[in-house]
Amino acid sequence: MFYFFSDFSYVWPFLNIFRYITFRAGMAGFTAFILCVIFGPVFIRAFKQRSIQEIAKRKDAPGLDSFQTDKEGTPTMGGVFIVGSILVSVLLWGNLTNSFLLMTFFICLCLAILGGVDDYVKLKGIGKHRGIRGRVKSLWQILIALLVAVFSYLHPDITTCLDVPFFKNLIIDLGAFFVFWVVLVVVSASNAVNLTDGLDGLAIGCVLMVAFTLGTLSYVTGNVAMSDYLLIPHVPGAGELTVFCAAMMGASLGFLWFNCHPATIFMGDVGSLALGGSLGMIAIFIKKELWLIVLGGVFVAEAGSVILQVLSFKLTGKRIFKMSPFHHHLQLSGWNENKIIVRFWIVAIILAMLTLTTLKIR
Repeated sequence: MFYFFSDFSYVWPFLNIFRYITFRAGMAGFTAFILCVIFGPVFIRAFKQRSIQEIAKRKDAPGLDSFQTDKEGTPTMGGVFIVGSILVSVLLWGNLTNSFLLMTFFICLCLAILGGVDDYVKLKGIGKHRGIRGRVKSLWQILIALLVAVFSYLHPDITTCLDVPFFKNLIIDLGAFFVFWVVLVVVSASNAVNLTDGLDGLAIGCVLMVAFTLGTLSYVTGNVAMSDYLLIPHVPGAGELTVFCAAMMGASLGFLWFNCHPATIFMGDVGSLALGGSLGMIAIFIKKELWLIVLGGVFVAEAGSVILQVLSFKLTGKRIFKMSPFHHHLQLSGWNENKIIVRFWIVAIILAMLTLTTLKIR
């Protein structure tokens, strides 16, 4: 909204400041943080009153019960004010004519709604399953991602090329396969963050690191001079995604205010699905989806541990880990929860630094 004030800069020159991405990104992050900090306690009280609280003890994971005693009854679905803060900030500070921004906005909102329904079903104990059936949830994720993928494929300003890291001239045109690629990246990123969300502050802290890095990459990718200097593909308009990433950073910090150990509220699927899908969508638009494997290494490892556990059990009848995702294996191995969280954050920071460092290696 404020972006359009710059149209009147010929009358009041100071309004031209709203044209600058750096200013609007900073304000988007600040706004999202303030919204979270102000409305966080309101949502926490409301969720407690309405018994929107974590069911910590699980029939499918009794081994974790001894670690979950203190978490029982903690309000959940905190992703409502995470996503709400992000979207409000983007509406206030983003250029709402930018296709990249609007499609990321759409992905974030739709996956938040899906996650909210999943949380509601889980909390109300509807059906035999813990939340929506896995296949049903995956189908909806695919349909949401497919809608954006087809629109992106048909959009004249969005390229279907895939940039391969470390090579100057190795760019692969995916063609129609681009649609499948978008669905794969968005759904995988969404589920990976969802699986990582199991300890206080673990997922949101890692999201913060990834959002910061993608925000930096978005700005560089959308800037002709910088992208040319770094020998990376220039994507006109991609710089506007910096505003979305900044809003995500601000909301992550605001939520971490309440979610740090010991947490007073949990994110829920309403937050994790939306945040993961948004990160995947941004990576696609700025042509850094392959970099996301390194940058989101914590999420990749967590999701990978689940896949390996399932495959091992089905093929050999034996488990590789005491429990998956991997953070639960560490819990059952005697690691203190706070130590697991902080060390995962450290790894996420190192991977973010590594990703930015390798920009010039072409």
